[in-house]
Amino acid sequence: MTSERLRELHRARPFRRFVIHLADGRQLPVDHPELLAIAPSGRAAAVILKDDSSHWIDVLLVTDLGIRAGNGRAKRRSTHS
Repeated sequence: MTSERLRELHRARPFRRFVIHLADGRQLPVDHPELLAIAPSGRAAAVILKDDSSHWIDVLLVTDLGIRAGNGRAKRRSTHS
């Protein structure tokens, strides 16, 4: 997983909700572009969830990104290109 792919999804217009899958099994939904911040180096990112909790993640530990389908279910897309 590269920080470039994460930035690409973050900057997409129109924005499509997506889920960040982490190596420890956590899944963090990104429902709006303002709820994600990526460090200039691309190494770290912060995600704010609906319950106002925040999560700092090491982008190197992202295993997959899932584009959320219209019905709210995540559609997995491989990040390996």
